[in-house]
Amino acid sequence: MEALLREYLPILIFLAIAMAIAGIAVAASWLIGRQHPDTEKNSPYECGFEPFDDARSKFEVRFYLVAILFIIFDLEVAFLFPWAVSLGAIGVFGFWSMVAFLGVLTIGFIYEWKKGALEWE
Repeated sequence: MEALLREYLPILIFLAIAMAIAGIAVAASWLIGRQHPDTEKNSPYECGFEPFDDARSKFEVRFYLVAILFIIFDLEVAFLFPWAVSLGAIGVFGFWSMVAFLGVLTIGFIYEWKKGALEWE
């Protein structure tokens, strides 16, 4: 157990040095930097003119729906990369498992398409 802890000692030293350097950099920028902003710097800025609406306005559900659908299909396609790398080792079973996975993915995509979730109107 003690030998295992000795192997992690360089990592802990590296983390401690990294945290110390980061802390010193933040403290130095706070001490050296000017901390007296004027009224122009504190004024609201949006494309060169005063904001005309609250920045915390509500978004339509369609934005979230498109974002979620993109994440779902993007992450599922990301499973193809490790599969392609290990295809020689997993053989025919791995190939047909991925064909079934892509079939389910395609069925889900067609379902979303038919429901109109991809239409922006």
